[in-house]
Amino acid sequence: QVQLVESGGGLVQAGGSLRLSCAASGRTFDLNAMGWFRQAPRKEREFGAAIRCLDGNTYYADPVKGRFTISRDRAKNTVYLQMNSLKPEDTAFYYCAAGTRYPMNNRPSRPTDYDYWGQGTQVTVSS
Repeated sequence: QVQLVESGGGLVQAGGSLRLSCAASGRTFDLNAMGWFRQAPRKEREFGAAIRCLDGNTYYADPVKGRFTISRDRAKNTVYLQMNSLKPEDTAFYYCAAGTRYPMNNRPSRPTDYDYWGQGTQVTVSS
């Protein structure tokens, strides 16, 4: 089992920045992918960014590409999501996810690509 704990959410003005953290514990050596998803009210959960644990290869959804950066600290078993140039439409509950598989297409963007989920953290961007 793997436990994920997110932190770093909050309220920020449009154009501002936030950094989310996701601390993993448990059987982290089994993990191949870490990702961030978000869910706004009355919307489906959507993919944001992912990183391959083996080599740090990253993959981003188009709405966040160029503004968000996913990174990892292997020694701390922690994944980060640096979010810059935030927009009101980025307002959502952000979830960290971890998976033991990495899809052959190198695009781990589906919720079913992940086995473990954190409890989420709220990000609110005011206009």
